Amino acid sequence: MTDSTAPKSVTLHDVAREAGVSLITASRALSNPGVVSEKTIARVQRAVEVTGYIPNLLAGGLKSRRSLTVAALVPNIAVAQFLPTIKALTDVLDAAGYQLILGQTGYDHAREEALLGTMISRRPDGIIVTGLIHSQVSRDRLRRAGIPVVETWDLTDRPVDMAVGFSHVKVGSAIAGFFLGKGWRRLGIATGDDQRAAVRREGFLSTVGHDVPTAFVPAPSSLALGRQALSELLAKDPGIEAIYCSSDQLAQGVIVEAQARGLRIPQDLAVCGFGDADFAAHMEPALTTVQVDGAHIGKLAARMLLDRCRGEAVAQPVVDVGFRIVERGST
Repeated sequence: MTDSTAPKSVTLHDVAREAGVSLITASRALSNPGVVSEKTIARVQRAVEVTGYIPNLLAGGLKSRRSLTVAALVPNIAVAQFLPTIKALTDVLDAAGYQLILGQTGYDHAREEALLGTMISRRPDGIIVTGLIHSQVSRDRLRRAGIPVVETWDLTDRPVDMAVGFSHVKVGSAIAGFFLGKGWRRLGIATGDDQRAAVRREGFLSTVGHDVPTAFVPAPSSLALGRQALSELLAKDPGIEAIYCSSDQLAQGVIVEAQARGLRIPQDLAVCGFGDADFAAHMEPALTTVQVDGAHIGKLAARMLLDRCRGEAVAQPVVDVGFRIVERGST
């Protein structure tokens, strides 16, 4: 039996009738207001409010070949270091009339490939990815689709299209140099098992010149996993002097566990994190960490994408935003 009580969809015809204008005038008032008087625009807008009309953006996109959407893939939306990037992307794109659609990869390359396939089939105006796209299948599909792509939070001289980030190898090397410069030789690493964290570890070990005790935890990291990691590291070497953590969340857990064991930070154990999360400067002691300007990454990625959407050339398709070690009380 057909439900005769189902609400009828409001159409542009209803808006035109309510506003007392022709269908074409109502359409222009909503899609191209520059050719319609302000008085008419106001009447149409009031009619939209009265009728509850919702424009069919998909139909408009088919005509203009623009969806006014940008897809962004992040490993995990709960990871603090990515939040400034997401906010900046949202703000810049929103100001240009675009909406951001988020997908979560869970640090899983197969899941990332599947999500990219879904996003490509939806034909967004652009795609922004956290990290580099390693699947050759996805790289080929994106190039064939001709969708502007920005890979972020990493660097490569062979991006799919554009890239905004920094060298994770250099981050690891810089932290190792910082530790060695302090005179610490018994070192340890607490790290997530994701690829970017692994590259930072490689940079660290390359500068140290030998392997060091390492505790691996599943990404995304957390305070609880940091406590677990320190227990594992102290079992391997009770005399560890300094620990590099692949995230501030891990470092926070390492410090909590160290203090629970009666260890003084940094006198008995120095700790350095990565990401400069909002809590890092307010811990006791405050956390030494690697600062990356995530908001700047988001703004640059959005602007580059918008330039491509307008058909403009991007002068610098690969941008290195760099990083810096912020020394605080934990070292």
